[in-house]
Amino acid sequence: MTASPQTRVTTDDAGIPAASDEHSLTAGADGPILLSDHYLIQKMAQFNRERVPERVVHAKGAGAFGTFRVTGDVSHLTKAHFLQPGRETPMLARFSTVAGEQGFPDTVRDPRGFSLKFYTQEGNYDLVGNNTPVFFVRDPSKFQDFIRSQKRRADTGLRDNNMQWDFWTLSPESSHQVTILMSDRGIPRTLRHMNGYGSHTFLWENAAGEKHWVKYHFKTDQGVETFSDDEAAAMAGEDGDFHRRDLADAIKAGDFPTWTAYVQAMPFEDAVGYKVNPFDVTKTVSQKDYPLIEVGTMTLDRNPENYFAQIEQSSFEPSNLVPGIGPSPDRMLIGRLFSYPDAHRYRIGANYLQLPVNAPVSPVNSYNKDGAMRYSNPSDPVYAPNSFGGPQADPAYAEPGWHVSGEIMRAAATLHAEDDDTTQAGTLVREVMDDTDREHLVANIVGHASDAAVTAAMKPRIVEYWRAIDPGIGAAVEKELLGA
Repeated sequence: MTASPQTRVTTDDAGIPAASDEHSLTAGADGPILLSDHYLIQKMAQFNRERVPERVVHAKGAGAFGTFRVTGDVSHLTKAHFLQPGRETPMLARFSTVAGEQGFPDTVRDPRGFSLKFYTQEGNYDLVGNNTPVFFVRDPSKFQDFIRSQKRRADTGLRDNNMQWDFWTLSPESSHQVTILMSDRGIPRTLRHMNGYGSHTFLWENAAGEKHWVKYHFKTDQGVETFSDDEAAAMAGEDGDFHRRDLADAIKAGDFPTWTAYVQAMPFEDAVGYKVNPFDVTKTVSQKDYPLIEVGTMTLDRNPENYFAQIEQSSFEPSNLVPGIGPSPDRMLIGRLFSYPDAHRYRIGANYLQLPVNAPVSPVNSYNKDGAMRYSNPSDPVYAPNSFGGPQADPAYAEPGWHVSGEIMRAAATLHAEDDDTTQAGTLVREVMDDTDREHLVANIVGHASDAAVTAAMKPRIVEYWRAIDPGIGAAVEKELLGA
């Protein structure tokens, strides 16, 4: 912050000059403060409302602005304007921890949110993912319970690893994500040194109406680097905002981080017969079957000028889908189509999309009107259909979709040939990790499960959880955790 070359007069938020920054309006030098001191009242009232509710999930975060440049050619897969060859699109990225509050250390063992907003000519496109390609649960009905198991106890207000293991061991679909979380990748060294994933499967449609199911991969060009538990704990004590500071400092120094974006593209018809359910967010789709296709490069080169206005008030929602991109039958994704914008309406207001950081660069022709903090309203007519030249919807922009039929019920999705909860996690352990990775995995599991809050009754369940993933890992965890 630099000093102003000339003195400016303090004002209230209406621009009215203030007589004093230090002294309230009183009845005489020793008398009571007067209610008519509107400047004092505004200062106190505004201060009481200075914090919007923090995000229930992903509260602690960092972000920056940049550009997405298309370097490949995926025009045969999608008609989305911003993904056509050579296009450049301004964007915003926000990275975050999941369970901790605003003041929580950056370097805890936790997945990282990886949320992107593309300010396209066809409206905002938001990709709301993580630094992992999978998630803990596959049905949104379990999401709230999962998050609460990662938060704080109701009685003591303390975090409790026993709650986490209780939920995980009762939810075997979590095994793939927990294996990644307990591996070295569970603690990125910096936000610049981690990959990002859309996690869900999305539907792309090209100009000819042909459809593909796609998964997004953003590979860090800085290389993947991680912290050990000891390094992370030391950094948490030294600088609880290390990840936020590192990202800002790198950009300020001109060391702009970049990621190369890829997609896996599965022909629409392949989904039904594929070996795993491609709409199950606890599963990955094999890159041997559907190789990565390069799309473009994301470069972050501008720090926010005001963290609260541009990062804390930023909103990302997977329901922001532009023409050529649609959702899939992924149950978690469909649940998030509602839950994210609903959370924004509660947290930052019904008109959050009029905040500058969330406002699209494309024209807005909406009949939505009024409500708190709205500053741009539609002019008459304010309803549709109408006879007075108001905007009209166009069937040409119909969302890409798929055929559905069946009895209404509550049930798991139809199983595919290799659908189970532990095979992919076991493959990750045996075929992707090396001996050092497996040693670190066991050490991280045992360290987490040795927390004082983890009960003696819970530990055998933890052993069986890992034995189902890989017998060798299970045996090693049993030896270290139970002394067997």
